[in-house]
Amino acid sequence: MALYMKAAEILEKVEAKQGALKTLVYDSRFPHIKQLFALVCETQKFSAVLEEIIESTKLLKQTKLGINLAKVLVYDLLIGRGLKCGGSWKTAMMKHRARMQAALARMKVKQKVSRNEDLLPQSAQKLVGDQLPRYVRVNTLKTTAEDAVDYLKRDGFCYLGQAGRLEDLSLKRKDFVRDMLVPELLVFPPKTEFHEHFLYKAGHVILQDKASCLPAYLLNPPPGSHVIDACAAPGNKTSHLAALMENRGKLFAFDLDAKRLATMSTLLLRAGVTCQQLAHQDFLKVDPDGPQFKDVEYILLDPSCSGSGMVCLRDDASSADQEKVQARLASLASFQLLCLNHGLKFSRLKRLVYSTCSIHSQENEEVVAACLQQNPDFRLVPLLAQWPERGLEPLTQCLRASTTKTRTHGFFVALLERHTGAGSKRPALQMSVPEAMPLKPTTGDKRPGASDEKRPGASEEKRPGASEEKRPGASEEKRPGALEGKASEALEDEMEKEDEMEKEDEMEMEKEDEEEVTTTPATKRRKRNKKKKKAAATVA
Repeated sequence: MALYMKAAEILEKVEAKQGALKTLVYDSRFPHIKQLFALVCETQKFSAVLEEIIESTKLLKQTKLGINLAKVLVYDLLIGRGLKCGGSWKTAMMKHRARMQAALARMKVKQKVSRNEDLLPQSAQKLVGDQLPRYVRVNTLKTTAEDAVDYLKRDGFCYLGQAGRLEDLSLKRKDFVRDMLVPELLVFPPKTEFHEHFLYKAGHVILQDKASCLPAYLLNPPPGSHVIDACAAPGNKTSHLAALMENRGKLFAFDLDAKRLATMSTLLLRAGVTCQQLAHQDFLKVDPDGPQFKDVEYILLDPSCSGSGMVCLRDDASSADQEKVQARLASLASFQLLCLNHGLKFSRLKRLVYSTCSIHSQENEEVVAACLQQNPDFRLVPLLAQWPERGLEPLTQCLRASTTKTRTHGFFVALLERHTGAGSKRPALQMSVPEAMPLKPTTGDKRPGASDEKRPGASEEKRPGASEEKRPGASEEKRPGALEGKASEALEDEMEKEDEMEKEDEMEMEKEDEEEVTTTPATKRRKRNKKKKKAAATVA
């Protein structure tokens, strides 16, 4: 009985996105891990078939069993190796055995197949999940990628260097490579076992799919920043954010489920995260204007979704009730849009990453498009030009992931950035004014020594200040040594009158055209007369 109860519990956690199936199994500390893992995987694989049998026979109503417990019991009774329990559960299942067998037979006849495996959708029959590489993220809060590689090499693994293309991720035996995009991500052959490895138990590595690493990697908050992980559990992305922040700053993590939050706290403790502030709270009820969030500039939003991108949770379109599926997607999309709009209300927010493990456009591009229409101050940031799978038109700035094109689980990522618009040009305009200002004193500094020669070609708007400040000193120097007596005084008076007339002419011309001044013939004559008089005075 313990086996079935534990299997049902793990299936519930998988559906609630509390962790990867295999991780949840190995973290359960169940005495017979392999037996539990096989039962959970097979039950999950036949989930749609089992649900149809249970619904058609009204098993839940007649036995009062939970759906996941009923699934594991029906699987072992009809498809597996037979029930391994006694008591009331076995009695109830045997009572309805004939009707359930008849329901299974009718499904085979309807689909014209003879084997139970043929009832599975094509994606499950190909066992795509078994072909995905094992991704292991090095926790840089406790070690470095280089040290982890050295340790694994000493432990018998064969390091092949950094991958250069997608084909390099097809590995065998104990080979492993470093990912071509995420520097702290190591890639191993499918099914490589790490749950009992020292590096995993010590928190030096974290088992995390490559697609799941993208949100934190693309948000990339700097050390010392204030960051929100809006729907944080089970905590892998939270620990990734903390590693990028180098445990400096503040990392606010919210989740509604107290059990998930407790599991997350244990994971973060093992990973050495210290900058987190966990809160058992609905993100939609967090006050964006709260004083503790006034410096939040980065948000990672990975809200509840259908999980259709996860290999073990693939939708069975051939047998699922499409009306129910569409209704659920509409409900999820509405919730996701609420979360996204709420996240953009934080006053100092610079960037927000929105991600889902869904393949449905209703939860991905359609949510982002609706949000951008309601929030014109934000725009999409084009992501990773070399990434092989883009968002659906017209939102090709976003990323998608899939088992075939990226060798990962199905995923979607969008990066929204506050768009300052015309405000971004103001600093450049403000900088251009000081650059022009030094021209005035520079020209003014040169003018006193060359005022007579360069006046016609010089900018007249700068001359008044220069003549007023410098000329008195020049006249005081020339007067004692060159002009004496009444004749000199009369000549000097006349020259001063000439200067005053010239200043008046210049002021009038400046009013007419401040940018370009044309010297009149009268001014030229007065200047020539002035030079002659100065020359005559010098000779005298």
